[in-house]
Amino acid sequence: MSVVAPGSPSATATTRPSTASPSAPGPSNGPSTGTARGSEPGRPTVDWRIRFGALSLIWGFSFLFIKLGTDGFAPLYVSFGRVFFGALVLVAILAVKRQRLPRGARTWGHLAVAALLLNALPFSLFAYAELTISSTLAGICNATTPLWGMVLSLVALSEDRPTRRRFAGLGLGFIGVLTVLGAWQGFDGQDPTGTLLALIASLSYAVGWIYVRRTLSDTGNSHLSMSGAQLLLATAQLAVVAPVFSPLPTSFPVVPVLSIVALGALGTGLAFLFQYGLVAEVGPTTATMTTYFIPVIATAAGVALLDERLTWNTPVGALIVLAGAALTQGGSRAKASRRPAADAVREHTRQPAPQRAGK
Repeated sequence: MSVVAPGSPSATATTRPSTASPSAPGPSNGPSTGTARGSEPGRPTVDWRIRFGALSLIWGFSFLFIKLGTDGFAPLYVSFGRVFFGALVLVAILAVKRQRLPRGARTWGHLAVAALLLNALPFSLFAYAELTISSTLAGICNATTPLWGMVLSLVALSEDRPTRRRFAGLGLGFIGVLTVLGAWQGFDGQDPTGTLLALIASLSYAVGWIYVRRTLSDTGNSHLSMSGAQLLLATAQLAVVAPVFSPLPTSFPVVPVLSIVALGALGTGLAFLFQYGLVAEVGPTTATMTTYFIPVIATAAGVALLDERLTWNTPVGALIVLAGAALTQGGSRAKASRRPAADAVREHTRQPAPQRAGK
């Protein structure tokens, strides 16, 4: 998850202990697929329920922070700031814990791909999407990641076979998306381009988790080390791309700057640590339930703080999407000996986000 993302999401590309990855929701997203090894965090002093609630709030508010960030900066710079401040947090913690970044060109090469699929690309697509769609709709689109993950896992993982339940979930999720968009009205009032970008961002998370599962499940590095490296690579990627497509910022308005700092430091840095701790303490299944709270919080934040318009079909469609996503997360016919791999991928594809926060 690897690092997450709400967006989603999140979520970095590493794997969780035993059968879950670090960034499920990482959001991952919470995103283990293998047996990444490293020092485990000490026993937490704050009850896991409080940390679960905090993580859900952080990722839910990520879409609001994206919207506020794009009020002052081009989308690519919003994404750059997000991974930059997220990387600062994780690198600082690496230094405190005296952990090293991963070694080996092969590992860094795979991490570069993970950084693109799980951070640089989806973060940028969500930022571009929110130029024309509400943060509420972006948060709901982020919740389609498990649906994409189910489709892709059927193709990429032969052991993850389809069931009637999972196909029903996929169909229900599709109906939910059409309900959110108001298909019977000809999608009136929704920007098709922005919505498509948000859906592609969610698809990118799912593709990224499949890639992580296949390439980075047994590197021998800690989740923190892998996530820090992934965010550093995403920062480098956007540092090169952003100036090519957008002029450098000439002003730094306070609210957009603070929003980007919060989006990166909290939603892409601190959120990963919360989620990794939850996975270690209560398991990936419980930890990744944040996925189902993110669109609710994103909707409440958008309506209450940004005065975004909310019609009946938006919350109803969101509930249908979440119900479909829940159905796709179980019922595999894989043999018992193969279940860990399939379960791990399903955990990965639950969130917006290696650091998916703002899955």
